[in-house]
Amino acid sequence: MLTEKQYNLLMFINKVNRETGQCPSFDEMKDAIGLKSKSGIHALITSLEERNFIRRLPHKARAMEVVRLPRFKPQAIIDEENKREQAIKNGSVQIPLYGKIAAGQPIEALADETETIAVPFNMVDKGQFYALKIEGNSMIEAGILNGDTAIIKKQNQADDGKIVVALVDNQEATLKVLKKNGEYVQLVPCNKNYKIKTLEANRVKIQGVLSGIIRKY
Repeated sequence: MLTEKQYNLLMFINKVNRETGQCPSFDEMKDAIGLKSKSGIHALITSLEERNFIRRLPHKARAMEVVRLPRFKPQAIIDEENKREQAIKNGSVQIPLYGKIAAGQPIEALADETETIAVPFNMVDKGQFYALKIEGNSMIEAGILNGDTAIIKKQNQADDGKIVVALVDNQEATLKVLKKNGEYVQLVPCNKNYKIKTLEANRVKIQGVLSGIIRKY
């Protein structure tokens, strides 16, 4: 039986091949299954090729075809689907609450897997999610207020203009609008009283994209 990542990569390659007639790029594969490096994709492709699920096509860069699909899903995926079906019935799902994040001056965001929060199921789609408590007022013009709970989808890439969790210098995390500018990125507040931060791109890591906000009155 395939591992969860092997299965997800195989199904992604098959889906893109059927829809576009082309093989996805390594970057697209990496983002689709949540890996941080292309080397992990190479290893998964090799394992799928050795087990005769895919075949590389000669004389074509990156080109490969799906030879066969597995008969069974990995147990981890079955368990996740069962959890989602139950969540639909219950109307909510539990996700980790990772402490506080600044919407003003950056502060360290601590991951605490022991604390969870219930969120409406329609706020989370396929993928991994976590929640952060907002501190500060730098995003008030985007409707994000001090004390809100931000629902974040885990991913390490984001489109220009998205509201992201940005980790600066591997130490401090902040919630800001991402603006890309060549070798630099800007972390843009949504409050005219706060300044835009311009940083070298290699100093900033994306840890997630804002999916929604929960507010208690």
